[in-house]
Amino acid sequence: MIVVKLAPSQTDPTAWLQQCAANHGDRPFLTTPVGQSLSYRALDEQSNRLAATLSGLGVVAGDRLALQVDKSPEAILLYVACLRLGAVLVPLNTAYTAPELEYFLTDASPRLTVLRPQDLAALEPLARRAGCSRVETLGADGDGSLIELARHADGRAAPQPVLGSASLAALIYTSGTTGRSKGAMLTRGNLASNAVALADCWRFTEADVLLHALPLFHVHGLFVAVNTVLATAASLLLLRRFDAVEVLDHLPSASVFMGVPTHYARLLQLEGLSRESTASVRLLVSGSAPLLAETHAEFARRTGHVILERYGMTETLMNTSNPYDGVRLPGSVGLPLPKVEVRVTNTSTRAVEHGPGTVGMLELRGPNVFAGYWNDPQKSEEAFTADGFFITGDLGSIDQAGYVHIVGRAKDVVISGGYNVYPKEIESELDALPGVIESAVIGVAHPDLGEGVTAIVARRPDATLAEEDVIRVLQERLARYKVPRRVLFVDELPRNVMGKVQKAALRQTYAALYRSP
Repeated sequence: MIVVKLAPSQTDPTAWLQQCAANHGDRPFLTTPVGQSLSYRALDEQSNRLAATLSGLGVVAGDRLALQVDKSPEAILLYVACLRLGAVLVPLNTAYTAPELEYFLTDASPRLTVLRPQDLAALEPLARRAGCSRVETLGADGDGSLIELARHADGRAAPQPVLGSASLAALIYTSGTTGRSKGAMLTRGNLASNAVALADCWRFTEADVLLHALPLFHVHGLFVAVNTVLATAASLLLLRRFDAVEVLDHLPSASVFMGVPTHYARLLQLEGLSRESTASVRLLVSGSAPLLAETHAEFARRTGHVILERYGMTETLMNTSNPYDGVRLPGSVGLPLPKVEVRVTNTSTRAVEHGPGTVGMLELRGPNVFAGYWNDPQKSEEAFTADGFFITGDLGSIDQAGYVHIVGRAKDVVISGGYNVYPKEIESELDALPGVIESAVIGVAHPDLGEGVTAIVARRPDATLAEEDVIRVLQERLARYKVPRRVLFVDELPRNVMGKVQKAALRQTYAALYRSP
């Protein structure tokens, strides 16, 4: 089977749709467990109808379209319609509260906001206050006012604006861990270049079926998954959400699965996970958070599959990947993707570090890197070096073989007694202890040291591990300044929807730990 290669001139996402509709019209683009099916020809026709409907509502190229809806085939159709029309999609997490939503809408100034039908009464006044001129609805089952409008549209062709690779395609708000969320401006060229690079590196072909259990408001589920499928005329098997039992039931119908570390940990809890139940799968990808070495090894033992880890960000889509053919190194996020440059710089002097294994700031340059932050030229300028590298905020190193290793976020580095302490080094030691499920190391204000190294550990229910036991073991393995001052036990670590541990929440929870009574 041969990968559907894109001609050099076809660097725009809509070119994939036209090619697939012309050459693979009957091929399924999307199916669901409840029997819904959408061919590439139907995708072309229905996304055109939606694009024409959006145009009839006054949406033109460059306008923002905010979307806070449940995952559905229709939500993907709306994304494709935005690509056709040149509208800038602003996907928003359904977990956002009304005040959060008001901030995003006020900042993005969308022409159209699309909400869940059940949220319309509560949120339409908010959208109007934010200056949105039109509000429509889209339900999880394909109902809602927007689909109804498209159903009764006259079928005319949608406008075909001339759009360059620098035209905006999406505005994705960051998680806001360092203040107010910022809107990352992703271009059509960003989306196209990244999808082509991933399709090639991960050996996608038209025969592939991607089991999709990720949310659609994040770059992982929307752009990495959907765009890679579109670029190669592959197929999606769309689940409403991640459920370990449902995923395991449908793995025999898939060749590729993309998940976050929590997904793989939960699959390992099922007795049915085996070589037989994963026999049809050729590739399992993990990202959005670090994968524990224990999970990596146990999954390989149970299934024979070595999970492929990669590294991406909201601002850059995917940057690196472990190789499809070759060593998939546990604890590493792999090698830079084609045309993506990765370098390490000294956090104090900003000089480029050339020594293998030297820890510093990771900086990136390539066609995948965003155009800047929406409505924030100062933050945009601060995010880039003079020679055009994006400053990721991630600390890491590059080994002798060129593999990238992430140490942690720069803001998560603990400075204790004048020493820099990198949490991941300590977390790796903690996670290897019997009875430990996972751990998070944070810095907490300390009257003597500035910050006290503090470990939060999730342990197994039957574990007898005590604080003094952990500290004693770590004292044998780590320099004294790296050993946690306290080890605190919890049932589970707080996470966001993409599985990342929320260290900011932990720092807030334990802010008074070392204060005098």
